[in-house]
Amino acid sequence: MIQDLVLALRLQALDRKIAALETEIATLPKHIAEIEKRLEAHTRRLEADRAALAANQRERKRMEGDIQLHEQKKSKLREQMAAAKTNEHYQAFQKEIAFVEGEVRKCEDKIIVLMEQSEPLDKNVKAAEISLKEEQKDVEVAKAKAVERTAIDKKELAELVAERKGAAAGMEPKLYTEYERVRKKTKNTPIADATDGRCSACQIALRPQFFQDLRKQDKVMFCESCSRLLTYNPVIDVVADTAATQQLA
Repeated sequence: MIQDLVLALRLQALDRKIAALETEIATLPKHIAEIEKRLEAHTRRLEADRAALAANQRERKRMEGDIQLHEQKKSKLREQMAAAKTNEHYQAFQKEIAFVEGEVRKCEDKIIVLMEQSEPLDKNVKAAEISLKEEQKDVEVAKAKAVERTAIDKKELAELVAERKGAAAGMEPKLYTEYERVRKKTKNTPIADATDGRCSACQIALRPQFFQDLRKQDKVMFCESCSRLLTYNPVIDVVADTAATQQLA
């Protein structure tokens, strides 16, 4: 196989590795962003749980404050009732006191409900806090790995680009120009094999004379259909070779 085709094959292998590395390098920041997005969602859930618990506690304090106000009002009413001069006034104070006591019971009942609701809320907050810390550790590890992977990829990419530059410099300029044209058009698949008499890329059968010329491997040839560089690698017939060896023996 002529040297230019050997270099072209090397270039194709390098181009595919370079493309894969560039894709991975471009993907890693997106991967980190997705990880951080999950962490943000976890943080928002924790904040929501904390807000619900805080609202519950504020409502309980409000109810407790209302009870204090009702108790103060009840004490004043009792003082006023003790000074009542008529039975009618006395009964009026009793009704007012009963109403206030009813309001106190309502507040107490509401506090009990709030206390029952606060238990699962408190558990949710504590569990979410523990889970968030674990998630934060996982995120930091994942980010560190992504940064490390990116550094490794970039180093390897630089080495491959340098190697590609050397391979490209060794090719005949006109052939390299054609290689690049086909590579860009075929997404890093500028070379196809035609050992079985057809282009392995576009599956078009080669003309008999064209195929015979290709088998000589004394020049670079291109598929007449898709323009790819063609290679020819004779298939080794193990059975036939073994039979021929036995006949010679």
